[in-house]
Amino acid sequence: MKNIKIALSLLLLVTISSCDDFLSEVPDNRTQIDTPEKISELLVTAYPDRSYFPIAEVMSDNVFDTESLQSVSIINEESYNWEMHTQIGNDSENAFWMASYEAIAAANQALDAIEKLGGKASLNPQKGEALIARAYNHFMLVSLWANRYNPATAATDLGVPYITKPETELLVKYKRNTVKEVFDFIEQDINEGMKYVTNEYKEPKYHFNIDAAKAFACRFYLIKGDWDKVLEYSEGLGSKPTKIRNYTAFNAVAFAQMPIEYSRVEQETNLLVAYPNSIANRSAAYRFALPGNRSDEIFGTQTNMWAKPNLIRANGQYFGGTNVFVPKLYEYFKYTNLTSGVGVPYTATVLFSNDEMYLNRIEALVMKNRIAEANTELGYFLGTRTSGYNATTDILNETVVTAKYPPVADEFTPFYALTDLQKSYIKAIAEARRRDFIREGLRWFDVKRFNLVVTHNTLEYGKVVKNNVLVKDDKRRALQIPLRASDNGIEKNPR
Repeated sequence: MKNIKIALSLLLLVTISSCDDFLSEVPDNRTQIDTPEKISELLVTAYPDRSYFPIAEVMSDNVFDTESLQSVSIINEESYNWEMHTQIGNDSENAFWMASYEAIAAANQALDAIEKLGGKASLNPQKGEALIARAYNHFMLVSLWANRYNPATAATDLGVPYITKPETELLVKYKRNTVKEVFDFIEQDINEGMKYVTNEYKEPKYHFNIDAAKAFACRFYLIKGDWDKVLEYSEGLGSKPTKIRNYTAFNAVAFAQMPIEYSRVEQETNLLVAYPNSIANRSAAYRFALPGNRSDEIFGTQTNMWAKPNLIRANGQYFGGTNVFVPKLYEYFKYTNLTSGVGVPYTATVLFSNDEMYLNRIEALVMKNRIAEANTELGYFLGTRTSGYNATTDILNETVVTAKYPPVADEFTPFYALTDLQKSYIKAIAEARRRDFIREGLRWFDVKRFNLVVTHNTLEYGKVVKNNVLVKDDKRRALQIPLRASDNGIEKNPR
């Protein structure tokens, strides 16, 4: 408003004859994105500067009431109860919503600049990155703020606004596209972006390089149920990839070094790494987190396919309290004033990895009824996460999988049909994904697409005082549109 008043004052002071000259001048040529270098610099901001990890993780069945009051967070409690956030913080729903659309705006501005520069072939790498980044940001928004993808209802389900042009007006009223429209736009951007995406970066793993783009495509097509596409984009991994996380080596690292080690770009499994403004690591200290007395439900020997110890385990503890965690989120605190101890926190986050892409590939094999191949690949993957694994005796086959995970009627209910055998394998894969990506929020997206029932109890002195159940097709599975967006005309989700 202050800037508007100043501009109006200037206009009143100039004569009519000089008005055209005043308006025709560029006030600051630094705002002109008119070189390849400037476009590349702009695309650094085409990734959300906030994290969805603590939002999605706390809504999932990885989190319980620890009754720990050492670190209290209203946002943490609201996520646990599937309620809209009433506060605006680093890791709030509103923060991620805004950061995602700001990233989309950067991608659109880059695409607009490329077009104005004549769409030169030399700008194809920037075009590819911008398109894939735009698709990814919209994908995360629709995954959180809309109903799960279901082709039977996608044409009428409310999605999110899909923005493809830079904003040129002060206040723009956006309308929500349907889920089908959003998915169609995402697919268009992926297909077009894949033509141009490259590895030619100084730091490839901070950008949508070729492998990261493929991993994103695998995740997208897994949600869509296009198994052939998942297999197509993951083909380069092979049946027994070596470029997945080595947990034996990870566990050998000094405890304080583990979070740094997990997200290092030198780790071959890490395909896209970001440093959003986030305190996601601290969420493990909040009341609604993972207590030590429940951690065996995820990491215990009984969860291992061969009843052996898992190499992935909660081996950290907050402040000597009851909360435990896997040390994988490194927080870098950049001090802006050392004297007063204030600054900006950034958390290293692995957005895509070979580990996730490999599990997505195995799931697609199961859905294509290529069970023999799935046995080879899932057995190999689980073996790399098992202490004392013996490839000769620790065999994975239909008998082992169905004995470990007998099919349960109406437990996993995606939009497509599952045979009893597929139910067993899908649960085995989902549990493997749950362990591998603990604290990273991916479990929530499995809860959502498989329509899993989740119970979140609130305790008082160890007794349940509130029993909150997220039933199948619960409307709370789609986050409520943030107030700032709904106040600007974005239609709310039904409750």
